[in-house]
Amino acid sequence: MKNLKLSTEISASLELQSDGEQLLFSAIDIERNRLFFASSSNFIYSTQFPSHQNAKAQSGIVLSAEVQPLDLEVDDIITSFDYLLEKESLIIGTSSGLLLLYMVDSNATEVVGRVDGGVKCISPSPDGDLLAVTTGLGQLLVMTHDWDVLYETAFEDQPEDIDVNELSNSPSFTRGNLVSWRGDGRYFATLSNLQNLRKIKVWERDSGSLHSSSDPKPFSADTLEWMPSGAKIATVYDRRNENICPSIAFFERNGLERSSFSINEPSDAVVEALKWNCSSDLLCVLVRCEKYYSLKVWSFSNNHWYLKQEIRYSRQERLQLMWDPTKPLQLICWTSTGQISVYNFIWLTAVMDNSVALVIDDSNILVTPLFLSLIPPPMFSFKLKFPSAVREMAFYSSNSKILLAAYLSDESFCVVELPALSFWEDLEGKEFAIEASVCETALGSLLHLEWIDSHILLGVSHFGFNHERRLSETASETKHLGYHLMEIGAFCSENHVPDTVTCSSWNVKVSNQIFLEKLVISIAPNIAKNGSAFVQLNGGHIFEYVSQASTQSASSPYFEEYNAVILSSSCPWMTVANVTTGAQLRPLLFGLNEHGVLHVDGAILCNNCSSFSIYSNSSDQIVTHLILTTKQDLLYVVDIVDVLDGNALVKYDNFLHIARKKREEECRNFINLWERGAKIIGVLHGDEAAVILQTIRGNLECICPRKLVLTSITNALVQKRFKDALLMVRRHRIDFNIVVDYCGWQAFLPFASDFVRQVNNLSYITEFVCAIKDESTTLKLYKNYISLPSSDVKDIQTGFLGVFNSKSKVSGVLLAIRRALEEQVPESPARELCILTTLARSDPPSLEEALARIKVTREMELSGSNDQRRTSYPSAEEALKHLLWLSDADAVFEAALGLYDLNLAAIVALNAQRDPKEFLPFLQELECMPTLLMQYRIDIRLRRYEKALKHIVSAGETFHSDCMALLKDQPQLFPLGLQLFTDPSKRNQVYEAWGDHLVNEKCFEEAAMTFLCCFSLEKALKAYRDCGHWSGVLTVAGLLKFEKEEVLKLAHELCEELQALGKPVEAAKIALEYCGDVNSAISLLISAREWEEALRIAFMHRNDDLITEVKNASAECAFILVNEYEEGLEKTGKYLTRFLAVRQRRLLLAAKLRSEEHSVNDIDDDTISEASSNFSGMSAYTTGTRRSSAGSVTSGTSSRARENRRKKNQGKIRAGSPGEELALVDHLRGMAITSGARRELKSLLSTLLMLGMEETARKLQHIGETFQLSNVAAVKLAEDATSTDVVDDQTYALDRYLKKVKSEVCDSEAFSWRSKILILP
Repeated sequence: MKNLKLSTEISASLELQSDGEQLLFSAIDIERNRLFFASSSNFIYSTQFPSHQNAKAQSGIVLSAEVQPLDLEVDDIITSFDYLLEKESLIIGTSSGLLLLYMVDSNATEVVGRVDGGVKCISPSPDGDLLAVTTGLGQLLVMTHDWDVLYETAFEDQPEDIDVNELSNSPSFTRGNLVSWRGDGRYFATLSNLQNLRKIKVWERDSGSLHSSSDPKPFSADTLEWMPSGAKIATVYDRRNENICPSIAFFERNGLERSSFSINEPSDAVVEALKWNCSSDLLCVLVRCEKYYSLKVWSFSNNHWYLKQEIRYSRQERLQLMWDPTKPLQLICWTSTGQISVYNFIWLTAVMDNSVALVIDDSNILVTPLFLSLIPPPMFSFKLKFPSAVREMAFYSSNSKILLAAYLSDESFCVVELPALSFWEDLEGKEFAIEASVCETALGSLLHLEWIDSHILLGVSHFGFNHERRLSETASETKHLGYHLMEIGAFCSENHVPDTVTCSSWNVKVSNQIFLEKLVISIAPNIAKNGSAFVQLNGGHIFEYVSQASTQSASSPYFEEYNAVILSSSCPWMTVANVTTGAQLRPLLFGLNEHGVLHVDGAILCNNCSSFSIYSNSSDQIVTHLILTTKQDLLYVVDIVDVLDGNALVKYDNFLHIARKKREEECRNFINLWERGAKIIGVLHGDEAAVILQTIRGNLECICPRKLVLTSITNALVQKRFKDALLMVRRHRIDFNIVVDYCGWQAFLPFASDFVRQVNNLSYITEFVCAIKDESTTLKLYKNYISLPSSDVKDIQTGFLGVFNSKSKVSGVLLAIRRALEEQVPESPARELCILTTLARSDPPSLEEALARIKVTREMELSGSNDQRRTSYPSAEEALKHLLWLSDADAVFEAALGLYDLNLAAIVALNAQRDPKEFLPFLQELECMPTLLMQYRIDIRLRRYEKALKHIVSAGETFHSDCMALLKDQPQLFPLGLQLFTDPSKRNQVYEAWGDHLVNEKCFEEAAMTFLCCFSLEKALKAYRDCGHWSGVLTVAGLLKFEKEEVLKLAHELCEELQALGKPVEAAKIALEYCGDVNSAISLLISAREWEEALRIAFMHRNDDLITEVKNASAECAFILVNEYEEGLEKTGKYLTRFLAVRQRRLLLAAKLRSEEHSVNDIDDDTISEASSNFSGMSAYTTGTRRSSAGSVTSGTSSRARENRRKKNQGKIRAGSPGEELALVDHLRGMAITSGARRELKSLLSTLLMLGMEETARKLQHIGETFQLSNVAAVKLAEDATSTDVVDDQTYALDRYLKKVKSEVCDSEAFSWRSKILILP
């Protein structure tokens, strides 16, 4: 679904040397961009090819040409003419049989051969190695580039009485191309005469033997063209004898006809030339009609030939054509008088912004509303029939007004108004004849036609082309010959009927014209402003045009350069999108040039774009996404927000596919197109969220990118269109949880009633309920496709949430749906089944509640009641089967047992197809039991132990032993058991059993307190003793009324036990208070380093020996600490020096590796990962990279051995190990003075001062402070050095950090152990 648009046309002329001289042949030099012409006066013209980049917007440009005469005999004329690229010369054939080589640069002519009968055609092979020459005598010569004849054969048999000279001098002698090569040069075809018929002959290149030939048919003379791709040979059927217009026929290499089509012209029309473009997708046919020449450009797609363009010329001059050999969309036409026209076409999608396809085919526009159905071409919905072929078309759609304007090949103008889109289904299969509009002013040759308002069109008109029929009339009315920006008003004299097509009574009038100095490349209407458009001139300059009606100015329309956007090059494909920036609406220009560079507001977005389109998910036409395909056949869906913020290139990896790891491939942001060369032709906006692609073969493919689909769904959710969102979720197989998760499941709860009311389909609601899961799709499954809503959208109605009181997503959502069903949907069997579904799918499943509802239905059935409610509920059996289908059968059976309804449990088991031998004996046994005992047995089976305990307690004294067994088996029931028993003796049994359980669990203190509650003092004493609670042991001993000797013995035992447990302070307290052993108490306090307490007790008992003992011990401890701190100072310096050396060596090694590594772009991710792993395992002493080998794979035994060695060597720092650097830092941190050591140090300093050892105390404090400062400074230095890549000796010096630390932390809590009177100045 594409249309061929005429983008630019350039007109130029050659000044011929004499009156009556005519141009006969042309040739092109693609390397040096030159055109050559041969005239009837035997002149050779050489000129530069007219360029679109350098052309001015004026017609009638006279090309400067070098003219050289060709020295021929008087009666000799040029009959064939071509350019040989390999020799940079022209090859010329004459009627006398001369083969001339004309060197263009030196203007020298060389005779390279002569043939009898005259030269009729010269055709070089595509590779330039061979030259095929046909003569007037019907001979075919194939020559090498050295002019050696490879072979000669007769390609047609001439009658014996033919006069060769008469044949060679005939006017038709110089026309046509009798030899056509296949694109690869292996075969060539000729058209030979056979009486009144002709046939196609296919020859082999190397041998010259006849490969195949067609049947004799009425082919037109000298019209033969082999498609460059080699698939078809095109020729023309002359059917004037049948009074039918000519038709184009296509043959295969074997001479068999493949297909044909009519050219739709009068029967007297003559096809004079056929030309394929270099890409074989366009066929240009030159047709001579009675009053004009017609250039028809055909395209083949979906087994149908479309006439895409028709350009008419006057019959005053003979016309010839050729395609550019390298540019498939550039057509060159020239007349016999030297008028040259260069047409540059582009392919445009036939799908408009509102997803309506308008395909041009001759005088028809085939209309297909893709939003209704994806009709594959060449089929269509309805047809608009115009008086002649359509050249240019413009479509307008706004609200309910739909207009179509068309400029035709006969220079007439048509306007048609179509009904609203809602009526288009009634137009299917119809054809509407469109009348030409009344136009008082000549429009010239119209290009780039666009609607800028409902009654205003803007286009570019070219006056002065020689193919205009009313040239003299136009020239007299127009001040300048050239390009004009033309504003055209369109008005209808009759009222439009809403459901019909208005195709007559239209009047058009030119309201304004602006002369242009440059070529116009494209025009795009500004959707944000009525009556406005952006005009792109050659070179990428953008101008804004505002209609006079929009500016309300009486002088002239607004036409000024739009400085906000400057494109880097000309972009034939340009469109304007409405976007929002903040709260403002503004236009955003997209432009794509011929090299695949996509511009957005002048900035380059993508360098390898092949097609693009824009998508809007709302009715206000605000564009939200850009969709583009790349030359790598990748499709990207780009958020407009990313484009506006400038993040698109980074987010989408410059729109290039780079090989990544498998887990990253799953998060890729593009779609691989399954067919090479597929391009975007349109999108379906809004909730349809589809992209329409057309492949090279012509078939249409509609895909729905997940990103667009999710955008449409979330947009519907924000607008609270739950039904539309759910339908999209079902259609595109999106996880149903997105409906709940997007704005948060808590925010969904208040709108559950709206959801149920809008959907109004219990099957859909049931499907939705079954899909609800606890995990959030926005955080995992679809996190790469959607953006979370703004905070105002996620506002939660907290007052409503209190009604549900649920922390689980599944339970909360299903509860809200269940209540909404009960409120919004009338009672019915389907509603009841849906409610049962919500109960079964809850988390955890509410099976008992569901069975209770089924039980009510079953009781109504058993009672035989005629209650009307019975018809509103499904049968109990149906409901039960539905519940069993949703849930586990065993779980439902247990839930039925939990209702203590044995009959219901039996029905569940039978419907679950369980073996009666499995459940009937159990149910019969339960039925024979007393009610409470039955309930107890069921509760035990279902592990409902609290209910079981209540039931067994209620069963009476007989089952007390079962009750105690249950308590011991389920200890969590002890608190409940204490509540249920009121008898003190039974409560004591519970307490004692609980205490025994706590003892087994090693909770001795809790066990002791429990034993105290039941007055089991011996067990309480043992429990306190087991946990080392000496005060509790001695207290309980008092309760047991122990004798003094027993208490003393117990105290000695406790003292020994506490010493063994490493609690000397508590042991000293027992020895002092209960044993009266002061010496032992002092010794224990000294071992615990409780200096002040030991000194206090010694002075309290006025024992000099004890005081001396404390003094000596404190002095000895001070001496030991001084030595330890001095050793610590030495180790700190050593470890810090070692750390700095290791760090510097590692940094040097890393720099060396970085300098030697290759570019990251040339290394795949796996290689980078391997290199990174190798580097991370290197130590500072590593001199080479490590290679992985088979030896790196070890068994479990060796791994465990290595782990054991690691644990054994823990705390040691092995030189050269990979973790040496971090181990040194950790070791420095571990040398810091702990809080307990600081407390002991402060107590020792105070004791030394009390005992008069001031110097010892001062020395200890000084060395301790020095060590602590050095340690803090070393740790901070190491941390700073670890976080940098440059380590120098001056910056990272310990003395520098010591000064810094001393001024920062000396007054901190860590140094509060010091005494101010001992601080040295």
